[in-house]
Amino acid sequence: MRYELYYWPGIQGRGEFVRLALEEAGADYVDVARGSERRGLGMAAMMELMESPEVARLPFAPPFLKAGKQLIGQTANILLFLGPRLGLVPRGEAARLWVHQLQLTIADFITEAHDTHHPIGSGLYYEEQKPEARRRAGDFLETRVPKFFDYFESILQRNPESDEWLVGDAPSYADLSLFQVIAGMRYAFPKAMKRLEPDYPLLVALHDRVAARRRIKAYLKSKRRIPFNNDGIFRAYKELDR
Repeated sequence: MRYELYYWPGIQGRGEFVRLALEEAGADYVDVARGSERRGLGMAAMMELMESPEVARLPFAPPFLKAGKQLIGQTANILLFLGPRLGLVPRGEAARLWVHQLQLTIADFITEAHDTHHPIGSGLYYEEQKPEARRRAGDFLETRVPKFFDYFESILQRNPESDEWLVGDAPSYADLSLFQVIAGMRYAFPKAMKRLEPDYPLLVALHDRVAARRRIKAYLKSKRRIPFNNDGIFRAYKELDR
């Protein structure tokens, strides 16, 4: 099956978690909004679908995935669908739900990371909420990041099959997503991460293990990997990295 991924073309954002899964599996997919309009792709194609009155099950916002006749929205929901099809979850319902639960927890973290630079409202510019952002980022780095990182470090420790992966003895889409979290945090908060990382050796090792996987390594070096920038979830503002 050829998958169609719909997401904003200039940022990694939440679409990147889906891209990583598709890339790791070597799936046949097209990043629609980044494609050429001459081929019926591009932003116009994405907006046309989002605004179409003929779509009964309309996604709220990108990312969403078209797989055959199915249109699936929400990052964790897309990965729940792709996981067994791409071989990125263990067999068995309990294991699949456990990976999904971990992905939902990652989604919570991503929301909090985003809110460090937009604590008042997404419709306001960062410059309009800088004092609140400094306060929110301080609490995020001091209390929230350690709480999440403690949790995921303990999940790796508790995995009875391997402390290299979150679930079972092979990478799941949740491992790929956790790699993205570490990479994003290093971009947004390099000083804080330098201080935090020694306390989380298993998380750091997981990041490095994912980055070294053949297809992921090739993807990270390719033009398909959009660089981190200050329009995405993880943004580098020096005044927040304290």
